Amino acid sequence: MNVLVINCGSSSLKFQLINSESEQVLAKGLCERIGIDGSLTYQPAGGEKVKSDKAMPTHEEAIQFVIDALTDAETGVVKSLSEIGAVGHRVVHGGEKFANSVVINEEVIQAIEECNDLAPLHNPANLIGIAACQKLMPGTPMVAVFDTAFHQTMPEKAYMYGLPYEYYEKYKVRRYGFHGTSHSFVSKRMAELLGKPYDQLKTIVCHLGNGASICAVENGKSVDTSMGLTPLEGLVMGTRSGDIDPAILEFIAKKENLDIAGLMNMLNKKSGVYGLSNNLSSDFRDLEAGANEGNVPAKIALEVFCYRVAKYVGGYVAAMNGVDAIAFTAGIGENAGIVREKVMSYLGYLGIELDAEANAKRGEEIAISTPDSKVTVMVIPTNEELAIARETVALV
Repeated sequence: MNVLVINCGSSSLKFQLINSESEQVLAKGLCERIGIDGSLTYQPAGGEKVKSDKAMPTHEEAIQFVIDALTDAETGVVKSLSEIGAVGHRVVHGGEKFANSVVINEEVIQAIEECNDLAPLHNPANLIGIAACQKLMPGTPMVAVFDTAFHQTMPEKAYMYGLPYEYYEKYKVRRYGFHGTSHSFVSKRMAELLGKPYDQLKTIVCHLGNGASICAVENGKSVDTSMGLTPLEGLVMGTRSGDIDPAILEFIAKKENLDIAGLMNMLNKKSGVYGLSNNLSSDFRDLEAGANEGNVPAKIALEVFCYRVAKYVGGYVAAMNGVDAIAFTAGIGENAGIVREKVMSYLGYLGIELDAEANAKRGEEIAISTPDSKVTVMVIPTNEELAIARETVALV
């Protein structure tokens, strides 16, 4: 079966067509600037990447262009829509309503809409993508795969905030976590690589990208994760602050005359390593280069990021009363050897030793701990699109 994986944003749409039997990516691409002017980037397997400007007033036109590209007589990879057996949609927030992926129907759509307040920038866009696909591909089974679902196994002690209980009862204010498809995919892959049963392994997954989170996976279940009600909690990230003293907000608001919108913009878009580096960059290649050239804020940003990661890893070792394996994944986790080295420098107490030669590699699936380390540390490239395709096939 060929599965079309859709990741829909407010003005963008990422897609991949995956053959579920071979798990080969047949084609992939990106629609950008939807509602503004529009452009499509399309690349069939083994072919050249082609970018073209196309008017995309809405997501419906964007999806139509995707379908046209996939079925094009010259560069397409399928002859007709009948060769696409299902569509898997990434949906950011499922609240407490969804602990698993589900086949989309009207009841599911209504439930996703009810979670819009929890992800006002993402869920409405995800729903627009679903509606557009349903209109253009009627009769094709569609599945919603939620970022939050994997973390619905967290116990109350991990997901409740120290706030008045009524806010949980009335508004479901609690920790949900994100990057669930990535944490699930990587932790399962770790079990495969170690040749151990998934339900008998304690793994910590470090998903380190511009958005970053860590997850404790005990016996195949997420028992804690660093992001919370929103993706702002937890690690210092590319432009997000991560954990801070809440009283800082009142202090800065008074000093800078900022309202709630201004504070949230600062926390989400002007903070993290970008803000810490004195606005040098949120790209770790720039930060590393800056640090090597003696840029003090860049060096501080790197140190703070790695220290926060190590603190969360240590906390999750305690939460699970031990750890068998640690995985680094996503853009920074897979490619920034300096980050992995600095994080692991705090983990010697676990009996971990770094294999410097292996750690110098970028983007490879490889063990970076020495063979005699008591805990295995690996780099495992994530593949959220494949995870979504697998979830979709399992339901249709």
